Amino acid sequence: MRVMAQLAMVMNLDKCIGCHTCSVTCKQAWTNRGGVEYVWFNNVETRPGQGYPRRYEDQETWRGGWTLNRRGRLTLKGGGRWRKLLTIFANPRLPSIDDYYEPWTYDYDTLTNAPLQEHTPVARPRSLISGRDMKISWSANWDDDLGGSPGLADRDVVLGQVSEKVRLEFEQTFMFYLPRICEHCLNPSCAASCPSGAIYKRTEDGIVLVDQDRCRGWRMCVTGCPYKKVYFNHRTGKAEKCTFCFPRTEVGLPTVCSETCVGRLRYIGLMLYDADRVLEAATTPDDTGLYEAQREVFLDPHDPRVAAEAERAGIPRDWIEAARRSPVHALINTYRVALPLHPEYRTLPMVWYIPPLSPVVDVVRDTGHDAENPGNLFAAIDALRIPVDYLARLFTAGDPAPVDAVLRRLAAMRSYMRDINLGHDPDEGIPDKVGMTGEQMYDMYRLLALAKYDERYVIPPAHAEQAHQLEELATECSLDYEGGPGMGGWGPFGESSGGAAPVAVENFHMLQQRQTADRPSGPSDKRTRVNLLNWDGKGAPEGLFPPRPDGAGPGGANPPADSGAAETEPKP
Repeated sequence: MRVMAQLAMVMNLDKCIGCHTCSVTCKQAWTNRGGVEYVWFNNVETRPGQGYPRRYEDQETWRGGWTLNRRGRLTLKGGGRWRKLLTIFANPRLPSIDDYYEPWTYDYDTLTNAPLQEHTPVARPRSLISGRDMKISWSANWDDDLGGSPGLADRDVVLGQVSEKVRLEFEQTFMFYLPRICEHCLNPSCAASCPSGAIYKRTEDGIVLVDQDRCRGWRMCVTGCPYKKVYFNHRTGKAEKCTFCFPRTEVGLPTVCSETCVGRLRYIGLMLYDADRVLEAATTPDDTGLYEAQREVFLDPHDPRVAAEAERAGIPRDWIEAARRSPVHALINTYRVALPLHPEYRTLPMVWYIPPLSPVVDVVRDTGHDAENPGNLFAAIDALRIPVDYLARLFTAGDPAPVDAVLRRLAAMRSYMRDINLGHDPDEGIPDKVGMTGEQMYDMYRLLALAKYDERYVIPPAHAEQAHQLEELATECSLDYEGGPGMGGWGPFGESSGGAAPVAVENFHMLQQRQTADRPSGPSDKRTRVNLLNWDGKGAPEGLFPPRPDGAGPGGANPPADSGAAETEPKP
């Protein structure tokens, strides 16, 4: 047994309202530079729908993830070394800009400087790639709220795999939102696809990163990732991807998408797993067995033998304690209500989802029956095969049994807690029907509905003794800055290929210098910008108010030096 630690995330899809706040804040923090206008490390999709990029789940086209060869061994679906060598200068398995969308801005100059005229001037959309006028026809969330509509449903890859009855009746059944980030897999196919070895998985916390100094822009990683969460920066010639906000997690803070989530649907915690069993799980012959196979890779942090092996492997004691308090471990292994996204890709993803129960409840309520009655809900789950079949294609490689079991636990929790909230004696037979005790059901309810900040995010900070191990390239977070990759001139494989020297990784508070820049070269107006994203809420950040003549800050006191706000200087 070789114990390793992995930061993981669980999302409760019943609580996602599709507001896209997570996407916007992630975009502002990580991909607000030139060359990545079309990049969304976090995006929220409406299901059924095409996803982003379009039809990314069609692996017969994109050849992402792993498959088993005739000998039962793992092999990349996109081909091995020889195929990559033959196509290294012309990779044919890449989504085009049309599969993403052509980013645009508007001709604001015409709008603001137009002379007086009879008709209101129009700011036409202009391409950020060519600079020419364009017609907007697609974007990252173009099919938002249109799940099941006739014009889009037939292009949903997952919907095409279920029965004809499902496809005909799906529009009348339900839709739901699916937020997606990089899965930070235990068996990442993007890392195996990279000819330069630029993509790697950190041994400290399992986060998958791109070494910008090694990246040569071959774009094999884009093909290799079945979730299409690796993007190409056409300005720098480098690959970029979600970093799980590692400068934040290293100091115990949650990711930006989790911090700003309106629905509080995200949970972050530590998982301990046996690295020696990863290959065995990924080579499970039957796709429908991959979910349970991955669960068996995870270790019980309460087991004294596991804790001893973890300490022997160099995992700090407070990390082991964090794994014991991990909400992710509870949702995946204790309550068993979280499921992986497309386990059939065999990458062993580490971002799991609680499937939505709301569609079933809505159907029962629409019939005029009591939607919280356990008899009605259980019967609806048995009879309403449409959402179960579709969800099974998403989360369990088509096996409806685990999805059915999860929906039953969620339904039982609603019915059991209703009696308690109404002051009635709880029916202990309800949790018994789904293999749980009343105490476990209450604890699960508390975690899903009432958990506070420090219960939803159990993130152990990095240790000082790990500082040398955590000294990665500063540009692993894929943000350009003066002197870094993307700023060293053009090379044979793109801008600044192989350019910058390694520097120590920055901490969260140092991110303000990057997040306040809207251009890669460090804009001249950086000192006049205010960054509220890093503000700790104490005092007033510098630059928010004009300086007083006596030199004191607002209210007669100087702002705190560590407020995280950008320094400013008075305008003339």
